[in-house]
Amino acid sequence: MTVQVLKTLGVGRRYMKTWPMVRQLSFYFPEYRVIRATALAIRLMPLLALLAGGSQLYLYGWAWLPQAITIALFFISLPIQGLLWLGWRAKHPLPLSLLDWGNNLSAKLQGMGVACPPLGASACYLDMAVILKMAFERLDKHYWEAL
Repeated sequence: MTVQVLKTLGVGRRYMKTWPMVRQLSFYFPEYRVIRATALAIRLMPLLALLAGGSQLYLYGWAWLPQAITIALFFISLPIQGLLWLGWRAKHPLPLSLLDWGNNLSAKLQGMGVACPPLGASACYLDMAVILKMAFERLDKHYWEAL
């Protein structure tokens, strides 16, 4: 793996920790579903990889070792794919509509006295996640129900 792939995995992990896991956002962003699936895969796939590979060896013997390794690597690759997608998405630039919405949200937070810088022209989804996390911690429920 190159250094860039490892950086993308790290950014994906940070994005997964930063994104607010609120059901209201699942209607607008796929991150809610991807983060839940990736978190579940991180916990379960190593166990499933061992079970699948071990069962191949148990049932068919050591002659099937290459197939058992392949199946185990497939199961282990699933959470890595989720983290790669999240890392790619975190670095992806925001569309203009989301940039405007994020700036409005930032202005609303600044009006409440929260130190929240506005999104710049080169803002990405990770910047938006930081603002959304602050907003969900400080804004009341009525604002989010109006979405």
